[in-house]
Amino acid sequence: MLVFPNAKINIGLHIVEKRPDGFHNIESCFYPVGWKDALEITEADQFSIEFDGIAIPGNQSDNICVKAYELVSREYPLPPVKIHLLKTIPIGAGLGGGSADAAFTIKALNYLFKLGISFEKQLSYARRLGSDCAFFILNRPTYCFGKGDQFESIDVVLREKWIVLVNPGIHISTIEAYAGVEPKPGESDLRNLLKLPVAQWKGKVKNDFEATLFAKYPLLEEIKEELYEQGALYASMSGSGSTIFGIFDQEQDLTEVFREFRVWQGILS
Repeated sequence: MLVFPNAKINIGLHIVEKRPDGFHNIESCFYPVGWKDALEITEADQFSIEFDGIAIPGNQSDNICVKAYELVSREYPLPPVKIHLLKTIPIGAGLGGGSADAAFTIKALNYLFKLGISFEKQLSYARRLGSDCAFFILNRPTYCFGKGDQFESIDVVLREKWIVLVNPGIHISTIEAYAGVEPKPGESDLRNLLKLPVAQWKGKVKNDFEATLFAKYPLLEEIKEELYEQGALYASMSGSGSTIFGIFDQEQDLTEVFREFRVWQGILS
């Protein structure tokens, strides 16, 4: 079975407070985008996993897709499988690529082996794997809070808008990103801000990670400003990683403008 785990962007991100368990409570709108990995799962004589594309750090046994398989297999009869992951979504980039791979592994196993796992149980599995994972079970524009794994419907419609994502290849770990942030409630309710026209989001819809990470990596701010120079209605860093995105009214081809970096561009749905 072949599936295509997609990335997400964060439209606004407030770091509200540090939790007793060491995690942080956040407020953000997660929005799916079309930058995708390719994940193939087939029944096999023995379990294996192999990777192509962007190099994935760490041991194979620690890969989040392996952990997803092991989690499901504890409660459901699964045969050995071969997992083949073609990695194209940058790592440590604020796009949730690893979380998407895990969530799509759960969904693919459920479908391939007709396990009948309920939607709520799939969410539960995903929440145990990582803070962003559960979003990719939903995989639709969503207001996320708590650790990023609690959800509320939100009416943010960017259909037919054009998005350009620029990744300069800077790997920013979650630990590094949170080290420079002082948690505090957002100045305004993000849900209300996102009711404004996209062209009015600039200066209002903020990512709390930008202040310290832009100071540490000035290139990120330069990319954001260049996206505005190219006519973006709104531009921001996504999540805690180094990808900067711009939302446009009309189709753009900015591959030459950002030719030194990884660029994905396409229509939002």
